[in-house]
Amino acid sequence: MINFDKITDIFCVVDEFCTNFHQSTQSFIIGNKPKRPPTMTTSEVVTIYLLFHLSGFRCFKHFYLYYVLKHMKNEFPNTVSYNRFVELMQSAIMPLTIFAKTCCLGKCSGISFIDSTPIRVCKNKRIKRNKVFKGFATTGKSTMGWFHGFKLHIIINDKGEIISFAITQANVDDREPLKNEGFLKAVFGKIFGDKGYISQKLQQILFVDGIHLITTIRNNMKNSLMTMSDKMLLRKRSVIETVNDELKNICQVEHSRHRSVCNFITNLIAGIIAYHFLPKKPSLKFGTFKSNQLTVFY
Repeated sequence: MINFDKITDIFCVVDEFCTNFHQSTQSFIIGNKPKRPPTMTTSEVVTIYLLFHLSGFRCFKHFYLYYVLKHMKNEFPNTVSYNRFVELMQSAIMPLTIFAKTCCLGKCSGISFIDSTPIRVCKNKRIKRNKVFKGFATTGKSTMGWFHGFKLHIIINDKGEIISFAITQANVDDREPLKNEGFLKAVFGKIFGDKGYISQKLQQILFVDGIHLITTIRNNMKNSLMTMSDKMLLRKRSVIETVNDELKNICQVEHSRHRSVCNFITNLIAGIIAYHFLPKKPSLKFGTFKSNQLTVFY
């Protein structure tokens, strides 16, 4: 069951943003405006879709037909048919994306973690038969093997909040988003990554911008000098793996039932926003102890 107090809180935040968004963009939006406004407002559409990602349902059609239309009539009295709702949901992709970028990202504390996770759009046996993402999705390889789809790159702080995110094709190198200034605009201090981010040239470029990239080393590499605090934080890099797991298994950013690219983008962005509203996030607890006059973080 969904907590109705949470529904009210989410709707108030979304409705305030959508009202400001429509007022600020109404004068320069290009396109044919509808003759009459839709029955459901954009804030109602976005709220229902966010509730799906927080509800535990695995299929949005079942959630809308058998839960929203039957048990949430008091909260959403102006509901429309499922097909019409899908159309409204795809038309809300722009405010949904801007809402994620402006209202649902955390602040950098100087300690950040970066990682990428595969977003599969179909099983490997159906790669050649997939037509929905033809010309968009590519085939890449991760630590879990080959996959077809995209990559989600995220940066989190020590509280488990997402600071920045980017979506690339599956065959794009993990280090490519770090070359984009927009991806690292809100990041400063130390950022910890796995072996896939090893690059001396990239470390030098980021160091000039005030970012210290710290990675693990490969087996055939020489040991490098590292402070004890950095070494301990590097061992805590698994916290971002937990965030990726919650994005996939709780917020459902990944599934293989998409029927359009717009549906895929909408589902992914809504899952990231839903993660922002989770009451508990994986985070690090800092403490200090002294050993031989050396302060160590754990």
